[in-house]
Amino acid sequence: MRYYASDAPGIGGRLRTTAEDFIVDEIPGDVGNEGPYLICRLTKKEWDLQRAVKELAKRLGISHRRIGWGGTKDKHAITTQLISLYSISPEEIEAVHMKDLAIEVVGRSKEALSLGAHLGNRFAIVIRDADPEDLGGRVSAVTPCIGEGVPNYYGLQRFGVIRPLTHIVGEQILRGDYEAAVLTYVGRACPLEPEGVQEVRRAFAGDLDAVAAIRHLPAQMSYERALLHHLSVNPGDYAGALQNLPPKLLSLFVSAFQSYLFNMALSMRLEDEGSLTTPEPGDRLLFPNGREDRVTAVNQGAAAIHVGRGRCHIAIFIPGGAAYTREGETDRYIAGLMEEFAIDGDRFREAAAFVHTRFEGALRPIALRSAVEAGVTGNDVSLGFTLPPGHYATTVCREYMKADPVMMI
Repeated sequence: MRYYASDAPGIGGRLRTTAEDFIVDEIPGDVGNEGPYLICRLTKKEWDLQRAVKELAKRLGISHRRIGWGGTKDKHAITTQLISLYSISPEEIEAVHMKDLAIEVVGRSKEALSLGAHLGNRFAIVIRDADPEDLGGRVSAVTPCIGEGVPNYYGLQRFGVIRPLTHIVGEQILRGDYEAAVLTYVGRACPLEPEGVQEVRRAFAGDLDAVAAIRHLPAQMSYERALLHHLSVNPGDYAGALQNLPPKLLSLFVSAFQSYLFNMALSMRLEDEGSLTTPEPGDRLLFPNGREDRVTAVNQGAAAIHVGRGRCHIAIFIPGGAAYTREGETDRYIAGLMEEFAIDGDRFREAAAFVHTRFEGALRPIALRSAVEAGVTGNDVSLGFTLPPGHYATTVCREYMKADPVMMI
């Protein structure tokens, strides 16, 4: 994430001083009243979604695979979203009581919720303790840029801030190097973690003593402990250890690597002074109905009008198992990165079989646009805006703050 759209100085500050400073309300699609899937509104505070689902499944006495959702929401926040639960009754939901988590039945569906099933998300965010110098002026300078378009980077949480290695694990799974994936996830110490946890990770990376690592890792680190428990019973079975993780977490590793490729290609485009909103021959265009088109010398003028009016977006193809034609400059960026990492469509297809999730590839717009309502109170800045699924609020905040990623955790 190398570039910003605006030249205004950053306001600094900090996100998520309290959970109440980062509120996310999912905009759901239509909810019916028939089918085997119970649809519930889940409101959580300071809960990681994967862990919340795992704990909910435990309370209900079911597999976490019976719970679906449309989007993965932030942990350090107050978030509201829909989830689907297969073959669960409203009475069973009413009997569940968990701290800082509420569940309300809203309907039924014939299908489980899946990623991207919602219409978008509304955000109400407060950036605390911003630099007071001309704060209102700097905020006013950035706000129009968000409406015109800023780099649509995948946000920091996609990769991790405390442990920025989700995409690295994904790359290793794609390579079929399951041992490296486990050693990275369990054994790589990161400087922002508690020192005690770092010591346990370093010790495991050195001696591969799974039993000792289980003994010293905190109980809440359930995913690491699941991997270690499998290795303690089945030494050397790193592929089997990874299969103990929830399928959606496994797929997140691979998709994080895809996200890394997108961010790199977008930065390369901007480094070469490519535009977010002016299409060039060879660029891919993505329309709201999912249709794709190519920019040519003949249609370039018309394409520019459509992009300017928001009828379509310049997009980058994120590679996967499906074949694709390389025509534009961003296609060549992606192809060069794939060659650098020695990963091709076959690798994605093999990872899909291992993870049980398809990675066919997808188009993603290179520009994020939103009308932001911004206000300044003292040294605090409030932001209100709406984003489509898969777009990151931290990408908007990053444009204002221009701060160390640690301040955005």
